[in-house]
Amino acid sequence: MPVDRSTAGQARSPGVAITIPTCEKGLGTVIRTPDSADLIQGVALRPYAIHPDDRGYFLEVARLCEGMVEQFPAATTQVSAALSYPGTIKAFHFHNHQTDFWVPVMGMLQVALVDLRAESPTFGRRNTIYAGTLQPLRILIPPGVGHGYKVIGTEAALLVYVTNRQYDPSDEGRIPYNDENIQYDWDIQHK
Repeated sequence: MPVDRSTAGQARSPGVAITIPTCEKGLGTVIRTPDSADLIQGVALRPYAIHPDDRGYFLEVARLCEGMVEQFPAATTQVSAALSYPGTIKAFHFHNHQTDFWVPVMGMLQVALVDLRAESPTFGRRNTIYAGTLQPLRILIPPGVGHGYKVIGTEAALLVYVTNRQYDPSDEGRIPYNDENIQYDWDIQHK
C-alpha cells in the first residue's frame, strides 16, 4: 500500500494510523542493549544463543506459544527467509496489523526502525540496531513501525522472520529507503 502524502503525510486503513514523521538526517539512536530506554515503544530485543561445534552451529529461531512469539496464533503464523547480498538496502516497510519477529542468522544487518504511529509516545523516533553473526539478536517489530535493513560487511546476510499473520499485500506499506522526511542515513559512518 503506497503512503498517501496528499493528506499531510497520513495513510489510514483499518488498524494503525500511519504518519510519516519529519526527522533530522541521521541514524536516530543506536541501540546497544535489549533493555535500552531509547527503544521505540513495542519493539523488543532478545539475544539468542549460538551452539557451535566442529560441524557448524545450531540456533533456535522460535518456539510457537513461547517467548517473544507467544501471542502468535499457530493457525496464521508464517516463517520466511530472505537472503540479501552485501550492500543491499531493503526499506522501508510497515504493516497495519502484522507483527514481525526477525532473526538475522547469517551475516550482519544494520536494522533501521522508525515509529510511524501518530498516537505512539515514541512517534517519529528512529532506532538503529546492528544484528547478526557478531551480535545475535531477535527483534520484535509491532504494526506501525517502519522497518528495513542494509547488509553490512562483505558477506551475504540471511534473515529468518516469523510473522503473526500470513502474507497479505494489502497490509504492507512501503516508503522509499531515501524518504525525504525520514532522512535515514544509510552511508557508512566515518568516525
